[in-house]
Parts: sequence; structure tokens; C-alpha cells
Amino acid sequence: MDVPIERLTPAPAYQAVSRTLERLIVSGQLKQGEALPSETELAGRFGVNRSTVREGIRQLEAQGLLRRDGRKRLLVSRPGQAELAPRASRAMLLEQVTFRELWEVALALEPLAAGLAAERHRHELLQRLEANLAATEAAIAAGRSPVALDMEFHSLVAAATQNRALILAREPIGLLLYPACQAIRPQLPQTGTGLVKAHRQVVAAIGRRDRAGAAAWMAEHITDLRRAWELARLDLDGLPVAGGQPA
Repeated sequence: MDVPIERLTPAPAYQAVSRTLERLIVSGQLKQGEALPSETELAGRFGVNRSTVREGIRQLEAQGLLRRDGRKRLLVSRPGQAELAPRASRAMLLEQVTFRELWEVALALEPLAAGLAAERHRHELLQRLEANLAATEAAIAAGRSPVALDMEFHSLVAAATQNRALILAREPIGLLLYPACQAIRPQLPQTGTGLVKAHRQVVAAIGRRDRAGAAAWMAEHITDLRRAWELARLDLDGLPVAGGQPA
């Protein structure tokens, strides 16, 4: 046989422990909130020492799949946006994803989110959107940056969809667009006026359950972001990160 075959390198035992437990959690055989056996018992079941089990568990804790209840008890957990979105954003940074690529995805996801929010929102989410709009107007009137409030606005719209796949898909994009918006604002401070107008129209459309109107105004809002990027003479195919780091 002429096909070259390289010698296998066995994975460290702690990785095998981590992968096995991860598979049981993801498949639902170990359910959220369920307690794991002790490290000593797990070591016996896996046929390894406790330090190997401990290292495998550390990996799953870092991923948000396990958490400690007190000092010793381990519970199955579910990672939230706070854990998942930054990892996806870091992966995009490593791939050197450009502003154009982020914007193209945002142009698809954000109007979709606004339309679904108009159909599905609950009163409490609408109240939070209205509060965000008021805070944004106040920040701009006081000469403060509205960028953090803008990012919160888009996260609230996504939450109103009650679609977990959409929420998880758009959050990393939002994290990377934050520094992009920060890069635009010093050069085009007047963009705040257009931002408030778009947000006001999106909130109004969501409030009257107008899916088409909410989606159209959100699409205009995202289109304005690209216009502002170009007016600021920033490279569409450049990195969207101010100072080389995500906010």
C-alpha cells in the first residue's frame, strides 16, 4: 500500500474524560441541573486518577457545561450568551472577518429579528425597548456616545423574537460591530440623529405588531451603518475592530 499513514498519537486521558462527559451532556443523558458523581467516583468509573478527572472537568467548566454548587458538588449547566458569544467573536477575529462580511450577515439577521419581534413580543420586552429608546435620546442630547445603548437595543429586539437560534446567531455579530460603531462615531457624531429616528420607527412598528414595517425600518438602519462606514472613509474589507480588540 503506497498511501502514507502516520503513527497515531493518543489523546491525553483528561481530554477523553472531557469529551465523554460533554457527549453525555449534549445528548441530554446528563440533564441540566443534574449532579455528577464525585471526582473519586468518576475516576473509578473512567479508570484514571483524580487529577485526570479534575483536568477534564476544568475544561467543561470553562465551556459553561458544568458549574460548582459549593466547593465540591458539580452540576450540569447550560452555557448562556455571555459564554458563547465571545467565543464565536474570537473565532471570527482569528479568521480576520471584515466589516463587509459582518454587515452582510447583519443585514439579513437584524430585519428578520425586528419582523419576528413585531409578531411575538411580550409587553415587558416592549417596555424595555421603549426605556432603551428614551435612554438613547437622553445620551445623544447630552453629547454622550449612544453605541452601547444601540447594541443593547439590538439584543432586546432579538430577545423579543423568542427564537433562541436567532439570538445565539446574531450576538457574536453584535459584539464585533460594537467597536466598528465606536470607530465611526468620532468622525460622524451626527449619526446619532439617524440612529434615534430608526430606533423610534422600529419600536413603533413592533408596538403595533407591524412585521413588514419593523423589518423595513431595521433594514434601513443597518444600511445606514454601511453608509456611515463609507462616509468615515473606512475600508469595507478592513477589520471592524478599533484598536485591535473587541469591546
